[in-house]
Amino acid sequence: MWRLIAGAVMISFSAVFVELVSVPPATSAFYRMLFGGLILCAIVAWRGERLRLKPAALAACGLAAVFFALDLSFWHRSILYVGPGVATLLANFQVFLLAAAGVIVFRERLTWFQMVSIPLAILGLVLLVGFDWASFSAGYKTGVILGLITAGCYAGYILTLRRVRVAEIAGSSFVTMMAVSLMTAVLLALAMWPEHASFAIPSWKDAGWLVCYGVFGQVLGWVLISSGIHKVRASQVGLVLLLQPVCAFVWDVTIFNRRFTAVEIVGALLALAAIYLGSVRRTLKPSA
Repeated sequence: MWRLIAGAVMISFSAVFVELVSVPPATSAFYRMLFGGLILCAIVAWRGERLRLKPAALAACGLAAVFFALDLSFWHRSILYVGPGVATLLANFQVFLLAAAGVIVFRERLTWFQMVSIPLAILGLVLLVGFDWASFSAGYKTGVILGLITAGCYAGYILTLRRVRVAEIAGSSFVTMMAVSLMTAVLLALAMWPEHASFAIPSWKDAGWLVCYGVFGQVLGWVLISSGIHKVRASQVGLVLLLQPVCAFVWDVTIFNRRFTAVEIVGALLALAAIYLGSVRRTLKPSA
């Protein structure tokens, strides 16, 4: 469990690096995957692990990469319509999808604590992000749809990654995330090409931030998550990953001096309490 928590905290810094670099979000997402994948490739080589994957592992990692590339693409487009806060909130509706998958696919039985904690966590995020209905444009409905599609892609990515780790078909977490990261980078590059998006990095400072983005977002964040994801129930994974938007709010306040309200603080505390209830409490064994 601690690896999931640490990984969620690491990927919460993603918004910080996106804010610090002066490149479009799609470009920063591409370099996050590219630099992260190359660093993981070096780590795998240093550890003496095999760089060649069997067809089953390549197919599974490829499917995870497709889900992750779609997740990032839809999320960035949702941001254009509803802003980063609401887009992130909508993406984290993955918690409901993962809970449903846990019950239907993996035959997990939810406790009362989990059934209460999931909606409580979403309520906390709603209070944390806030909904200024008057400010939404006519494209709001489009942004909501894109955000919910993001949640579906995010859930698909997590479930596929969990399956790869449970089956142990791709070696260590380093090998798994190396393959997924590089494949995702290729897919994002292909998506950027017809849109004539720029691959240029304006300065060495931006290059440094992008490398840090790859280190925190992929090398540290998702390696930690992938190393512990197969040991935790699907419903718990979704709840723990809600730490990402909560921590992102904290970094926004502490690093960028964002002003906050009492309602936002209550929302953050509610979300943290819900994550604690759903993740730390012991759950019932799966049904036979």
